[in-house]
Amino acid sequence: MILSDKKILEGIDRGDILIDPFRPECLGTNSYDVHLGKWLAMYKDHILDARKHNPIEYMEIPEAGFVLHPNTLYLGVTEEYTETHAAVPFLEGKSSVGRLGIDIHATAGKGDVGFCNYWTLEISCTHPVRVYAGMPIGQLIYFLVDGEIINYYNKKANAKYNVKTDKPMESMMWRNQF
Repeated sequence: MILSDKKILEGIDRGDILIDPFRPECLGTNSYDVHLGKWLAMYKDHILDARKHNPIEYMEIPEAGFVLHPNTLYLGVTEEYTETHAAVPFLEGKSSVGRLGIDIHATAGKGDVGFCNYWTLEISCTHPVRVYAGMPIGQLIYFLVDGEIINYYNKKANAKYNVKTDKPMESMMWRNQF
């Protein structure tokens, strides 16, 4: 079941959901609009290795915007810091962003109960497009969880993305054993 705007507000009042900054005008019927933060990142190497740490280079989006190019993976970040303690958050792109040919995640649209951080975006585009810090980029949708939670993400010893940062985070796949 997807939470309605009223249920999202009730979750915020209870402390089950935190969105910072929270702007009432960004609350939709059953979602909350998030915005592109000021940082983008790109991998330094052309060939990435799933078993190795792949370093990234950060860039601050200038006021005049930044042009994304096809065939390039950009890591972005939401302007909003979020915490979700009793629901499963899903991040989806906004239709207006999709109509510009921008995808905001390759596979990682679902968060875990207990996720407490900014959202890293896996941005790609179909043709060159200029983006701006602060522009609406996606929407959070919250699903109810049925049953008791044993393993909250923010309490897992092996959680790879628990370090609070307002910059995009590179893949930590290399920390897995395979």
